[in-house]
Amino acid sequence: MNEGDYELETLAVRAGIARSQFNEHAEALYLTSSFVFGSAAEAAARFSGEAPGNIYARFSNPTVTAFQERLAVLEGAQCCVATASGMSAILSTVMGLLSAGDHVVASRSLFGSSVQLFGNILKRFGVETTFVSQTDVAAWRAAVKPNTRLLFAETPSNPLTEICDIAALSQVACQAGAWLAVDNCFCTPALQRPLDLGADIVIHSATKYLDGQGRVLGGAVLGRKEVIEPVFAFLRTAGPTMSAFNAWVFLKGLETLSLRMDAHSRGALELALWLERQPQVERVYYPGLPSHPQYALAKRQQKSGGGIVAFDVKGGRDAAWRVVDATRMISITANLGDTKTTITHPATTTHGRISPEQRAAAGIGDGLLRIAVGLEAVSDIRADLARGLAI
Repeated sequence: MNEGDYELETLAVRAGIARSQFNEHAEALYLTSSFVFGSAAEAAARFSGEAPGNIYARFSNPTVTAFQERLAVLEGAQCCVATASGMSAILSTVMGLLSAGDHVVASRSLFGSSVQLFGNILKRFGVETTFVSQTDVAAWRAAVKPNTRLLFAETPSNPLTEICDIAALSQVACQAGAWLAVDNCFCTPALQRPLDLGADIVIHSATKYLDGQGRVLGGAVLGRKEVIEPVFAFLRTAGPTMSAFNAWVFLKGLETLSLRMDAHSRGALELALWLERQPQVERVYYPGLPSHPQYALAKRQQKSGGGIVAFDVKGGRDAAWRVVDATRMISITANLGDTKTTITHPATTTHGRISPEQRAAAGIGDGLLRIAVGLEAVSDIRADLARGLAI
């Protein structure tokens, strides 16, 4: 199909389909560890890269390829590498592109595991990271060193939904001769396309909204061919690979992505407006609210606010835990992007492994709760939260 002739919603259903000799209508699921060659010469040509075709499921599978091609079309990317999880997508990116002695500038508002990876694990291998304010472009620029090779941000951030100016950070990266990588997990290409705004790399935890129903793990790295090829080379050797079954699930998830993201956003905005009116709530964080510090920037970069709402409960951790424990419908889990609404206390879950000082610098207090708004009736979500807020 000529991709330029179709809207995103159509591409999410139709792109990346390569039918077999059986001419199946739905995407085929290829469950095999390896592929057979017609001759020794054909095997040699495939292994050398002279001839296209599948070799071994650690790095080539038709179902995974279909997912990669579809997501690449949605993000406006030349290439996509699918990985076993969102964190393995980040790891594959840095292992493919960086070397000992390189320097990274990263937002201090990253997901807790990302902070651990950049701040602790990569440091052991000679890659240093400077953490800066998500929203202060001047701080990003000042942190750049001669050996800076990567700028890394997630926007909106987890859990406070801070928005970084992708176009401005792209200029900083370009002037430094570095790449800009943007974690697009919260928005997905249905709401935001970082490559169109100047980013070099897009990262996904496909586990979240790309699946949309909390079923399987996966990740993805997208960008220009010359940027993604070293990432694929790392995956081919090290093997943080997406399974064919998971890729098949993600293909089905992408078909409803735009519908779900619109619904998540509508529900989240309605809930955020309600939370702002509650006397027990000190502050609400949601990009679709005029009270959000980067509201105007979010309006420029994103189609809507997304499905994540965070809020501070008066009374600190005890009060926040009472809200969590009073819920009867909402799922108490750290996952997000599900049709089912989830709630978590970031200071003791998603960001519990980083230091109190790092949490404070990122604005994550003991009274903070994060809601990933699902597809239930918003009135039922409100009622479930109201019970704990009334205690």
